[in-house]
Amino acid sequence: MILDASTDVAHLIQLSVAPVFLLTGVGSILTVLINRLGRIVDRSRLLEKNLPISTDSERAAIHMELENLSTRATYINWSISLSVLCALLVCSLIAALFISAIVKVSMAEFVALLFIAAMFTLIGGLLCFLREIYIAIQNLRIGLH
Repeated sequence: MILDASTDVAHLIQLSVAPVFLLTGVGSILTVLINRLGRIVDRSRLLEKNLPISTDSERAAIHMELENLSTRATYINWSISLSVLCALLVCSLIAALFISAIVKVSMAEFVALLFIAAMFTLIGGLLCFLREIYIAIQNLRIGLH
C-alpha cells in the first residue's frame, strides 16, 4: 500500500512538471511586461514634468505622445492581468491534480477546462502584448525630432 501511494505521488509530480514549466514561462513573460510598463510610466512622468516649461507646439506633441503612452499602458495592463490570470489557472490546475489524487475523485474534465482556460488567457495576454508592441513601433521615430 505504501508503495502504491508513493508511486501515485511520483506520477502526480510527473503530471505537474509541464504546468510548472508553463508557470515559469508565464513568470518570464510577466517580468518583460512589468519592465515595459515601468518604462512607459517613467516616460510619461518625464513628459508631464516638461509640460509646464514647453512651448505651445511642444505641448501638442507631448500630449500626443502621452495619449500614445496611455494606450500602450492600457494594453500592457490587460496583458499583465491576463498573464496573471493564466498563472492562477495553472496553479489551480496543479492543485486540482493533487486534490483529485487525495480525494480519489476524477477531475479530468475540470483539469482539462483549467488548462484550456489558461491557454486562452495566455493567448489573450500575448495578443495584447503584440498590440502594444505594434503601437510602440508605429510611433517610433529614430533620429527625427
